[in-house]
Amino acid sequence: MLGSGEPEPQPIMRIVENEEVVEQATSSAFIEANTTVVSYQEIQKDHIIPVYVKDNEPLISQADFIQTTFEAVTDLFKGEQILQPQIRVSHPIKGRIPDAKDKPANQLQEWERTLYYERMMFVIEIPSVLDVIDGNQLALTIGGVKAYNLDNLYTKKGGIEHFKLFIGFQNKVCTNMCVSTDGYLNDLRVSSLEQLKNEAYHLLGAYNQHRHLQQMQALTEYSLSEQQFAQLIGRCRMYQYLPSANKKEIPALLYGDSQLSLVCKDYYKNNSFCREEDGGISLWKLYNLFTGANKSTYIDQFLDRSVNALDFASQVQCALDGGASSWFLN
Repeated sequence: MLGSGEPEPQPIMRIVENEEVVEQATSSAFIEANTTVVSYQEIQKDHIIPVYVKDNEPLISQADFIQTTFEAVTDLFKGEQILQPQIRVSHPIKGRIPDAKDKPANQLQEWERTLYYERMMFVIEIPSVLDVIDGNQLALTIGGVKAYNLDNLYTKKGGIEHFKLFIGFQNKVCTNMCVSTDGYLNDLRVSSLEQLKNEAYHLLGAYNQHRHLQQMQALTEYSLSEQQFAQLIGRCRMYQYLPSANKKEIPALLYGDSQLSLVCKDYYKNNSFCREEDGGISLWKLYNLFTGANKSTYIDQFLDRSVNALDFASQVQCALDGGASSWFLN
């Protein structure tokens, strides 16, 4: 079991026995905005668990979510290398024990403080399941998001709890997450850990990694000229301010001005995905500029924007291929 029998956090977590779990390689973060790195042991041992107000029963903990997902991964991917989960958290909820209620904050002892994080995201990489697109290695990756702010705590145990769960690929060049609609449960609602486990098994078992890879590979065969890129980004910025009636007629774009500014910056400066000498850029590189910009997104929106990036790139591909016209390129 994860962390069982270990008095201190270890560099390699062995969540289940008899599986090859290897140390996470040093790399840049898969998400950066407003997040903090934590270990599983810290979440399990040091963070309190929110409870339902009416009966004081605990919600499904972030540690149990990670544990359950990891068990499903190790069961369905036997014999593969599985890296320890990378975990990032945000929005700390601080408190103190009753005996310390009157102490000044600067006099609190560590054991008098309480803490949990409202939002948590984790990823589990399987580096032995690899593919290559345009010279970029992609490793199969599974993960999820737990955000307590989405749950109704003013009820009794047995109420609906919200989770996000995904399976996709991580681009090893940049640690960008590549997630498709078919590999994503964006509003997983369960009332028990058993239901959560069943949904994890179903998602992982039903995911078609070959179709996902083919969808991304196809992006390498299409390119935008510099003029088309400028038109696209201009329309992306305009999209946010369109009247609601007009937006309903256009495929959704979830990226805001701050992310689009990063896309523009990296179009010129990114070492791996910048423009060609003539200003052109492949849709694969454009897609990675969007997924790279997504690292500045908060945890609760990260996966939705990851999926949206691939949908958006595929819609542009369809327009370039002579299919349905795209408002973003008109």
